[in-house]
Amino acid sequence: MSTSASTADGAVNISLSPVDLFLHADSVGKGVIILLLLASVASWGVIVEKLLRFRILHQRARSWLDTFRANPSLPELAASLARHPKDPLAKVFRSLINEWKLTHDDDLHLTPSGRESLKERLIRVGQVSTGIELEHLQRGSQILATIGSVAPFVGLFGTVWGIMNAFQGIAATNNTSLAVVAPGIAEALFATALGLAAAIPAVIAYNRIAGDIGAYANRLGTLIGVVEVQLSRQLESGRPLPDSVISVPAAARAATQPAAGARLGTQGA
Repeated sequence: MSTSASTADGAVNISLSPVDLFLHADSVGKGVIILLLLASVASWGVIVEKLLRFRILHQRARSWLDTFRANPSLPELAASLARHPKDPLAKVFRSLINEWKLTHDDDLHLTPSGRESLKERLIRVGQVSTGIELEHLQRGSQILATIGSVAPFVGLFGTVWGIMNAFQGIAATNNTSLAVVAPGIAEALFATALGLAAAIPAVIAYNRIAGDIGAYANRLGTLIGVVEVQLSRQLESGRPLPDSVISVPAAARAATQPAAGARLGTQGA
């Protein structure tokens, strides 16, 4: 948008385009504008990355859980999850299977109390692993919360500074014509607009991401529930898990290392 302001005789023309407003602003005004532009760029970077990631994660989770409900087969689920070892669902699943394997390797399942302890540990390991994955998914969303709450006030500071410059221009020239007032007022309003442009998408995206994380947490809880039911049946029947479920690919083993520490914390429970 480009606008011009002129005196009564039309002798003075002042461009009020965003570029000209930036070029004619003082150092404080330029600093505010640059800061808000950087905040907007950072905000959109986080927004795009999070929306794309959650779209992929929800599609995979929906497909895996629907398939498992139709055919509750742990070997098939394990084979499907192994193709995406860094997916949060795959990591949580491997943490449960790893706990099962470690318990059986130590022969802790041979007594009734040992089997009950295994069921409890599976629940605890699932909860801890879910918390770790949700914490990873939340990384970056704090940037949106910060920008959404701070950017309007930064823009307000630029607005106040621009109005102060406008009044100083009036006092210096002893002239209240539009040619004197317009640049400072336009600079002030431009800072306000930039602050809102940075804050509004950040707030909307933050709420959307919070909802996506909540929905994905429910999917992780569903996975833990259905897998624990299957493992409980295997435990009560005394049947071992198929090797295709217990065997951990190298990539999946590396992806589930955090859950090993969670097991250490649950053994004393």
